Amino acid sequence: MPHASHILQPLVDAWTQSTEAIQELVAPLAEPDWNRATECPGWSVRDVVSHLIGTELGLLGDPRPIHTLPRDLRHVVDEPTRYNEVPVDVRRCHTAPEMTSELELALIRRRRSLRDLTDPDQEVLGLMGRQMRLGSLLRLRAFDVWAHEQDIRRAIGVPGNLDTPAAYVARDSMVAALPEVVTRAGAAPHTAVSVDVHGPIEFMRTVEVDPVDPARAAVGEHAPFSPRVTLTTDWETYARLACGRIRPERADVKIEGDTALATKILAEFSITP
Repeated sequence: MPHASHILQPLVDAWTQSTEAIQELVAPLAEPDWNRATECPGWSVRDVVSHLIGTELGLLGDPRPIHTLPRDLRHVVDEPTRYNEVPVDVRRCHTAPEMTSELELALIRRRRSLRDLTDPDQEVLGLMGRQMRLGSLLRLRAFDVWAHEQDIRRAIGVPGNLDTPAAYVARDSMVAALPEVVTRAGAAPHTAVSVDVHGPIEFMRTVEVDPVDPARAAVGEHAPFSPRVTLTTDWETYARLACGRIRPERADVKIEGDTALATKILAEFSITP
């Protein structure tokens, strides 16, 4: 059985690599570039960085800003989005130097706080102020910062890092959510759905719905003889779909088999808040 620290360190390294990449991306940006819209609904580059700052400060136990949100933010639709928006909205008037310096300080503090944590099952302060297991939290953070790194890259036209350690953490999280995606789409018992992804990260996974209970499904790496649906796309498109960054009708996805079911699955593909 691997030592606990061997489980955590790759997750810390993945998170660190993506946060450092974000710092490098935003450091040279001119003030107008911070206002570029990203694919993350309602958020600019500045907003994405504000979210990163606010989240890491929250995980450090810093008090949340006392702030009342405007009522016209259409992307704020529930408690999680409202919670995430507060540290974002309070920074919308901050300048580029203020943003980069606060990001640097928040990440320095967070990296230091992670040095002595070795038990993946340890309960720690997690997202939205709730207790979480450290291993689960670090997986979520690696996934989140990679997704937001990609948001920034697309917004400023600097592609890259599609196959970093954090990208593989993100892939594993997305694949783990596939059974729920397929069952939410209403697939019938015994249905097999294959997903074939090519590009910097390549994989094929098949979701099979339980023969008796359509609310249950499992994902595996084998290819069935005759799947009900096969979805084929590239890795970046897959990630954009799973992160809710692109509408299914605009995504380059090849559909084979039951088109109606495939359309329902793609409509349920986003797994992020």
